[in-house]
Amino acid sequence: MPNRRTVLLGAVALATTGCSTPIKTYYGPNVTRVVINKGARRMYLLNGQTVLAAYDIDLGFAPRGDKQIEGDGKTPEGSYYIDRKNPKSSFHLSLGLSYPNANDIAAAAALGQDPGGDIFIHGASGQLGKRGTDWTYGCVAVTNSEIEDIYAMVNAGTQVDIHP
Repeated sequence: MPNRRTVLLGAVALATTGCSTPIKTYYGPNVTRVVINKGARRMYLLNGQTVLAAYDIDLGFAPRGDKQIEGDGKTPEGSYYIDRKNPKSSFHLSLGLSYPNANDIAAAAALGQDPGGDIFIHGASGQLGKRGTDWTYGCVAVTNSEIEDIYAMVNAGTQVDIHP
């Protein structure tokens, strides 16, 4: 029978290694812009005009058209920036977008609605996010392995352009 010290050390080891997502380190050129093409379901990380990486993506469950109001299931279109990085995301890791911007707020207000918020580039969670299905509530999703790379490469403040 294991002694108390062995059990405690094992519990500490499990708590510190099994429950956290390791954050990768990136030493390449700066990502100066992220371009998302909704129609092609592709995301590009660029340094100037040079594509550093490209990824297949999934979108909101109602992928056609620009996000207008909270709960419409659409992924926004327009120019935004990364406004936060979340290492404790429910979707593995995530990068927050600065949605809604002033135009989004005005468009939703004209409809008498709330534009919503909390739009992210993120990984998957559990059984959600099978590749090739638009399953988010307006976010841009990649695989967990891919978001680990993207999270390391993209800094807060990076421009994000989302095209139809």
